[in-house]
Amino acid sequence: MPLKACRATHPPVTPNGRQHTMTSGHKTLTAFLTVIGALLIVIIGLCVEWPLWAWPASAAVLVAIAVVAVKAADRRRSPFPQELMLEPDLPIPPLERREQRVTDVALPSDTDDYDFIFSATVRWCPIDDAPADAPVVNAGSLAIDAVLNRAREITARKSPGRSTLAQYQLNGELGTMLADPTGRVYAMAENVLLTLSDQDQERLAKLSAVRKDEAVWEHERKYEQSRRAYLGGDVLKNTGSAVVWWLAKNDDKVDKAVADLGLLAQLSSAANNQDVPERFRHLVPQPVPEWGEPVAERSEEEYEAVEEDPSAADRFDEMLNAMGFDEDDPRRSLFAERVARAAAAADQHGTAEEIRQRFDAPKTPDDGAGPPFGPPDEAPTP
Repeated sequence: MPLKACRATHPPVTPNGRQHTMTSGHKTLTAFLTVIGALLIVIIGLCVEWPLWAWPASAAVLVAIAVVAVKAADRRRSPFPQELMLEPDLPIPPLERREQRVTDVALPSDTDDYDFIFSATVRWCPIDDAPADAPVVNAGSLAIDAVLNRAREITARKSPGRSTLAQYQLNGELGTMLADPTGRVYAMAENVLLTLSDQDQERLAKLSAVRKDEAVWEHERKYEQSRRAYLGGDVLKNTGSAVVWWLAKNDDKVDKAVADLGLLAQLSSAANNQDVPERFRHLVPQPVPEWGEPVAERSEEEYEAVEEDPSAADRFDEMLNAMGFDEDDPRRSLFAERVARAAAAADQHGTAEEIRQRFDAPKTPDDGAGPPFGPPDEAPTP
């Protein structure tokens, strides 16, 4: 942009008054020096006792010098052109203020109903090469309209959640003087401020939090679906798959896998809504009812016992059954009492009490003091 377009144009100021003042000053100085020279001549003439004819001669010389000095000052060339010397002095017009602050202007964003709030200082200068017959315009209004149009084109592509970034971009884009569409003014903007209303800022924060929570929930849901598909379609597809999966997790507990074959068969069958295969039914811990046979209802205590790990008394019951001691066998309680006494001797009083209560083992007066095995009526061997 040419610099002369933004330069204020004022009529030239002529130096007539300054030239007149300079001429008057030279004449005054010449008269002052003439008076001083006359005094010096008088003083010198009195001191040396000039003759009478010397006094008029010295006065004539002094007057001649003064006249020559005045004429020389008049002939000195002026530093200003002669045509300027003839123009009268004109007053300096006041400078036109070419800036205006624009505040709280709503500009669109890329999201409906979320407008930016724009504020800036608009600066402008007229373009000198306007046509002679061009109409008179309000340069400030043209400049503000041009700046707002430029800002609107930028903010319409920006997200309302990025108002600070858009503000710095506007400062860079609007910091250049460009001509308005009419070609009458150059306009620019500085000190740009771009914000959102407090209500819109709060709404955007809530929407952002909801989107984040929804994304986390979606990932968790997909993770759960993947696990279900993996367990149902791969791990528990059948008993063999369940056993292989269990061994992969516990490769150093093969005996445990063999002991839990019934549980794995029951678990894989339940996962596929099928009955336990015939070849695994004898390994199931609880008897599996035949199709159509009513299933006995369990009490809450039995469900809790199944869910919990087997206790020492449970394992002792399995051992008694394996040894062939039926529920009606009198040796069952006697054997249980001996085991309870052995547990008490090993400081396992809780286990001893549980065995006695479960198998109705009679307590002896020397509970925990006698030998763990042998007939109850035998005395301890010293």
